[in-house]
Amino acid sequence: MNLRMVKSGLVLAFLAIAQWVPAQQAPQMEALPIDPNVRYGVLDNGLTYYVRHNETPKNRAEFHIAQKVGSILENEDQRGLAHFLEHMAFNGTEHFPGKTMLNYLENNGIKFGVDLNAYTGFDETVYRISNVPTQNQNLVDSCLLVLYDWACAISLNDKDIDEERGVIHEEWRTRADADWRTWEATVPVMFEGSQYANRMPIGTMEVVMNFPYQALRDYYHKWYRPDQQGIIVIGDFDADKMEAQIKELFGKIKMPENAAERIYYNVPDNKEPIFAFHKDKEAAYTRVDIYMKHDPMPREMRGTINGAITDYMNGVVGIMFNNRITEITQKPDAPFIAGAIFDGDFFVSKTKSAFTLIAVGKDNGAIDAIKGIMREAERIDRYGFTASEYDRARATMLSNYENLYKERNNRKNVDYAEEYIRHFIDGGYIPGIEMEYNLIKQMSPAITVDMVNQYVKSLISEDNMVISLTGPDKEGVTYPDKAQVLAAIKEVEAEEVAPYVDKVSNEPLISKEPVAGKVTKSTAGKKFGTTEWTLSNGAKVVLKPTDFKSDEITMLAVSKGGYSLYNTSDPTLALDLKSLNEVVELGGLGQFGKTDLMKVLAGKQVSSSFSLSEAQESVFASCATKDLETMMQLVYLTFTDLHRDDEAFAAWKEQSKAALVNYANTPQYIFSDSLSATLYNHNPLRRQMKAEDIDQISYDRILQIAKERTANAADYTFIFVGSFNTDSLKPYVEKYIASLPANKNREKVGKLIETQKGIINNNYNQPMETAKSTVYAIYSGDQKYDLRNYLMLSILDQVMDIVYTETIREEEGGTYGVGTMADFSPVDNSWLFLFGFDTNPQDEKRLTKRAHAELMKVVNEGPREKDFAKVKEYMLKKHAQNQRENSYWREIIRSNELGYGDNDTNYEETLNSITIDDMKAFTKKLFDGKNIIEVTMTGVVENEAK
Repeated sequence: MNLRMVKSGLVLAFLAIAQWVPAQQAPQMEALPIDPNVRYGVLDNGLTYYVRHNETPKNRAEFHIAQKVGSILENEDQRGLAHFLEHMAFNGTEHFPGKTMLNYLENNGIKFGVDLNAYTGFDETVYRISNVPTQNQNLVDSCLLVLYDWACAISLNDKDIDEERGVIHEEWRTRADADWRTWEATVPVMFEGSQYANRMPIGTMEVVMNFPYQALRDYYHKWYRPDQQGIIVIGDFDADKMEAQIKELFGKIKMPENAAERIYYNVPDNKEPIFAFHKDKEAAYTRVDIYMKHDPMPREMRGTINGAITDYMNGVVGIMFNNRITEITQKPDAPFIAGAIFDGDFFVSKTKSAFTLIAVGKDNGAIDAIKGIMREAERIDRYGFTASEYDRARATMLSNYENLYKERNNRKNVDYAEEYIRHFIDGGYIPGIEMEYNLIKQMSPAITVDMVNQYVKSLISEDNMVISLTGPDKEGVTYPDKAQVLAAIKEVEAEEVAPYVDKVSNEPLISKEPVAGKVTKSTAGKKFGTTEWTLSNGAKVVLKPTDFKSDEITMLAVSKGGYSLYNTSDPTLALDLKSLNEVVELGGLGQFGKTDLMKVLAGKQVSSSFSLSEAQESVFASCATKDLETMMQLVYLTFTDLHRDDEAFAAWKEQSKAALVNYANTPQYIFSDSLSATLYNHNPLRRQMKAEDIDQISYDRILQIAKERTANAADYTFIFVGSFNTDSLKPYVEKYIASLPANKNREKVGKLIETQKGIINNNYNQPMETAKSTVYAIYSGDQKYDLRNYLMLSILDQVMDIVYTETIREEEGGTYGVGTMADFSPVDNSWLFLFGFDTNPQDEKRLTKRAHAELMKVVNEGPREKDFAKVKEYMLKKHAQNQRENSYWREIIRSNELGYGDNDTNYEETLNSITIDDMKAFTKKLFDGKNIIEVTMTGVVENEAK
């Protein structure tokens, strides 16, 4: 497309969008071209493909198959088959019978559940094989063959189908919480008269447990076919060869004769507002969703300049509206705890869009929340946005695209894959970031605030309205009915709503310029290719310039201490320490409150935050290269001038109490609290926060602790990793870090909170709406921390993940999955290993016993050779990828600087030297049976509990 055409067509295109002119009457505009770096095509059988050569990460590739097939295509007696079919794709195909596909891929470092996975929605199903090593051509060819089998050759054996029924039933049980029941109750009302009303992807358990085998095969062969399939392959390979392979392999798939029509089911319009209401005993909050439905842009227009303008409009409107919402929630007595707006799909549908308003309210505050969010929509409908708001939103959009443009040569394979999946499923445009950035630069000055206001007013309407109100079912909490909700909306329309006043400060970030210090010493680091500076105030700086990203600079300042230096057994002090990180962020920096600071930083890619953990305090900051000095100013203010905002703190207290009052009654909260209390012997710092705790939190004490932790810059090491030049960075370091207050004191880590010792069981019943047992078992102890021991514990963790998938999930069919976690602390040489799962209460004891037995079998006999090899291959692959990540090097340097060891040098040699006998000796020493904590929450439906 000739870019000179864009500006002259902007107004015409905008009017077509703003007035929702039907496609056949809209100004004709050609589609934006597809990025020339993408090999895009449609085969004779209807299959679509996307191929792109990309080298981030190096020697890796993504293989995806997207299907325009989901639960929406099921008949009533097929509910759940689309999702069931997704599961079966991993249980045997023509070329990979049984578990041979999983074994083969995992033997090559492709981990199931991490690199190998899938999902099913209402209108789509997507499978992926990620981070495939491309040095192995046989592996690359095999991954293409896996996609081919998923497209047309899934085995669907009777025995495999029956074994998977239990797994899916337990997946349903795991997901059957208040949010799930709310969906099941409200979606049929919101979508009455549409196929979407009763097609939740998980289906019904009656169908899942009883459908005849042939029904799944018939569904598969009816809908998994070339005209509904897209192959997306991105990575470090020969694109010409890959495209030829795809054409040859997938071109063989025959398009069935007389194929069923793939219907995109409509959502009917409604003249009278639709009202859906549901309350649930386990719901954590009151929430209102207000949808103003409208027809979506026709698919053929999404790929034109019209689609690009619409996305730009929605982007700036979202930024401006949500900034106003954030500002409201910073004030006490706000009508809602949280809110959001966006324009997009109407909830789960592809055939209807909606301008959506969301507000989370307090108990008995539904009307306040409805009025509050509608009042802001009414304010915008009457007065629009201000020019200054739009200037900031426009600057933010431009800055985001500029960052994407600068990082165009470092964009990851998975990001391209996601973009092309959306293009295939939903339509749109993929001209490449170069053209998109140029379009945005032309659009943003040409589209005025008046145009944006005209556009957003076209979205705000009482016609086609759907209102969903949900919340906790408990004594003393009442909800308005439909008539009362509609009356509240009418009241807002009759109010004298004042226009928004945009208060903007032109003051500089730092009111008094710091007196710069000096770099007094510069040496080459002994490891990691770093440079080390000593500053005149005693602070240490470690520099590692990288080329992993073109427009990212990160800084981490760390110091030993944390809340280990405080009396964590003091219940009141513990509350302050627990909430410190959240509360400190409320106030902003310097002379700017959080809202004002947000406005000052508009258009900048920059952030800075302070955090306190058990053994350290830290300041993390990041920026685009153009915003380096701003980042350094924020770091300086974080150390020297935390802004106090009593209004924001009062608002936070109100919102926190409102959020916790119901959440504390949910099964997940109760279990988490029980687990923490059992594991850490009721240490007040480890227990869950309750609503009644909030009023005991001291803002004065929190700010005092934060200032104590940042008072001595010389106790910190400042680690810079990213796309910077050390000479250019130096004057900013001298001005904003060497100038920080410092002294000669150096702190060490205090006493850490220990896990309980001994054999401890905490088993209890919990009333629930859907019976479910949750089991966690924790083994713990002490062992010298070093790289070798760390790697062996990590291997055990990953081996047990494989073992539990094979035994507890697949053989037993007793759970959707067993989670495992291993933690090894270099601070105090403590370790723990945890496994946890949800299951049917009737199977709880049997599965727990087997889970312990499977762990002890690996501990005493060592891992199976095949599992050991899979895990080591994955770890080697992951380590190679990490070498090109700024975040990885930041953590490696942090650990080394704090004296906790070097987890990078000799990593591969150490990992390769570990044998199964080494693992057996190590784990038998660790798992001596002395310290085992087990917490089990057995769910009982309420009437049974009584």
